[in-house]
Amino acid sequence: MNDYLRVHIDGGRPPGADTVAAVGAVCDAAEDGGARGPVVLELTGTPGSGWAQGMTVGLVSKWERVLRRLERLPAVTVAVADGACGGVALDALLATDLRVATRSLRLRLPALDGVTWPGMALHRLVQQTPGIAAIRRAALFGTPIDAAEALALHLVDEVTDDVAGAAAVAAGLAAGVPGPELAIRRQLLLDAGTVPFEEALGAHLAACDRALRLAAAEPTA
Repeated sequence: MNDYLRVHIDGGRPPGADTVAAVGAVCDAAEDGGARGPVVLELTGTPGSGWAQGMTVGLVSKWERVLRRLERLPAVTVAVADGACGGVALDALLATDLRVATRSLRLRLPALDGVTWPGMALHRLVQQTPGIAAIRRAALFGTPIDAAEALALHLVDEVTDDVAGAAAVAAGLAAGVPGPELAIRRQLLLDAGTVPFEEALGAHLAACDRALRLAAAEPTA
């Protein structure tokens, strides 16, 4: 994994301007096509008491927008999660394609005045797990989700002691997939849970047409 973009996200910090800028910078680089490899997010940390002091809804909105941008990148995104991961670290994990975790992983929604933070992590947790019952305690009471539970719920793809090796293998899964084509298929997946068949059909047909045109344009051996 020598040719990739990397960003470290500290879940112990609120979604401030510096975190938004750091994620925005790797999005800029990926969208410019400057890297052939994946975007790797190194995630750790969870908020402590008073973590939201000075935070505004405006900053939260900017953070959610840059996460949505990350979620739509024309590049593979790989999360490497270690230890306690909450706040912005959990947010970023849930917006990535491939997720590798250490055995010490503990996912946790941060709390504010005794109740869990109602950010978009709640939405993604429900969308990405077998059902709301599986994450009810985590969503309502902030109960941590350990590595084994996260794996069983498909919130992570692999739990390992060799994180670097696993991340390299994960990135290699899509090494031959062009970024724009991956982004199209990712968006179709994201839409599948909420868009009715009749509305989704047009987007899928357009993607099929694009795939056929690209295949026809390739020189034959």
